[in-house]
Amino acid sequence: MNVNIKNGVHLLSWNSIHRYKLNSHMTSIYSSLSETFPAKKRKGVAFFCTKGNILSNNNLKSPNSKDAEAFQSILNDPNGSIITGKPSDLEKYNIDWLRKHVGKSKIVLKPQTTEEVSSILSYCNEHHIGVVPQAGNTGLVGGSVPIFDEVIVSLEAMNKTISFDEINGILVCESGCVLQNLHDYVASKKHLIPIDLGSKGTCMIGGNVSTNAGGQYFYRFGSLHANVLGLEIVLANGTVLDLMNTNRKDNTGYDLKHLFIGAEGTLGIVTKVVLSCPRLPKSRNVALIGCNSFEAVQKALSLAKEELGETLAAFELMDGDILRLIEETVPGKLPECFVDGSRSGACSVLNLSNISPFCLLVETLGSNEEHDSLKMDRFLELGLEHDIFQDGTLAQDGKQIQEFWSLRESCNPVTASNGYVYKYDISIPITDFSDIVMDMKKHLLDRTDVICVSW
Repeated sequence: MNVNIKNGVHLLSWNSIHRYKLNSHMTSIYSSLSETFPAKKRKGVAFFCTKGNILSNNNLKSPNSKDAEAFQSILNDPNGSIITGKPSDLEKYNIDWLRKHVGKSKIVLKPQTTEEVSSILSYCNEHHIGVVPQAGNTGLVGGSVPIFDEVIVSLEAMNKTISFDEINGILVCESGCVLQNLHDYVASKKHLIPIDLGSKGTCMIGGNVSTNAGGQYFYRFGSLHANVLGLEIVLANGTVLDLMNTNRKDNTGYDLKHLFIGAEGTLGIVTKVVLSCPRLPKSRNVALIGCNSFEAVQKALSLAKEELGETLAAFELMDGDILRLIEETVPGKLPECFVDGSRSGACSVLNLSNISPFCLLVETLGSNEEHDSLKMDRFLELGLEHDIFQDGTLAQDGKQIQEFWSLRESCNPVTASNGYVYKYDISIPITDFSDIVMDMKKHLLDRTDVICVSW
């Protein structure tokens, strides 16, 4: 469970990585950890809350003007690659996306090459200066901002697309590439990025890899563990680990890259990524469906797997409460043609006067438009016929597809704009999902100042 309360800091291997029993073959990683904190020093290293809100960084040194000068000598573009001075210049790096967690870093470094990242970490390791790696800073649990005055290493300047193999669909890029830019780039090559997020206009692929972000197409393409072919990583002591495999099949030895996917910067900084990219589908269908109960939602999922088969790409759930909150916060945000259920051809799944308890967004991706449309039509017909669906509608064109997805992607920003947000992003069996939500709402019945929504 990801609880939106700051309970630690991602400082490469300076956190609690000494507890990991790394295999003896992983000599580069273990050497980095050992050099960073010898055995006698590792024992007492901790950056976690111990008493109330008191945190300790006694093992770290606060960076000073001499350190800033050293960083300037490391960076090829010292004027554009280092930010110091007024808090207003550092604000966007010190505050997380939900504006809940605020760091006190006085130095932001923006390296442009792997060599610069290596030199920075080597220097920080030698002088025991804390480091917080940062990509797009779109995370929702405060992991990308400092707790104290650690140096922030922003990857935003490492944003080059290195190569794309159109035959095999393999992309090689730097970790600071914005996800939307990568989508646009590979789309021009008739491919797609296997991860899609609401924050894609800001988040970066290195951050996606480091958090093992799931996204809307997790059902179809799996996690980034299934799609990342290779990585380049700089360890805490500055060692560069080259795992840049560009082959789809590699059965040799340990697959070390998986240690860094989802490690959130605790083992090292990802600087380059090799990503497998599927072909761009020729057909796309998206439906919005209303269900009266969570039992019906589960039946809808089973029906989707059975009828849509290999074309099923996304199955997203939003409850009625989040839909009402969206319309109250951003009037007119709900797709226009579905707000008035009395219109000819319109559905009532988003009729504000009788909104469904659960709304599903179901998408298919395929290679044959006629075949895929028939499968979607059959799916909708059976759902209505067996009273699984309360109502539903199919997007008629690309514009409506974007409207449907815009609704889903507005859930996070809408909740963030309505006050202090506690986010509980949990992974549990689908059968238990509704029970968790209903139990939470039950406990919050007496809190008129709290809204509990789920998607």
